[in-house]
Amino acid sequence: MYAIIETGGKQYRVKEGDSIRIEKLERTEGEKVTFDKVLLISKDDQVEVGKPYLENVTVDALVEAQGKAKKIIVFKFKAKKDYRKKQGHRQPYTQVKIEKIVG
Repeated sequence: MYAIIETGGKQYRVKEGDSIRIEKLERTEGEKVTFDKVLLISKDDQVEVGKPYLENVTVDALVEAQGKAKKIIVFKFKAKKDYRKKQGHRQPYTQVKIEKIVG
């Protein structure tokens, strides 16, 4: 059994017991979160697809951690113009553990 949920402008394929990193949510560690934007659910070789979301289907999860991803380097350069700009970025994330798919 799996589901496809939408959060933070991205879509994730999840099943019970999965631990995924999603865009940062303003929740504390140990807090429960419910995703109600479920696009698709698959149970025993039966697939239900929403238009765009399924009604009465939710995915319950537990916030495991808040953190930042590895640093990436953004380097801008223009030839023959003596222009160089170096910048780093660390994307914040929330790690959640999928507990239950209800529906």
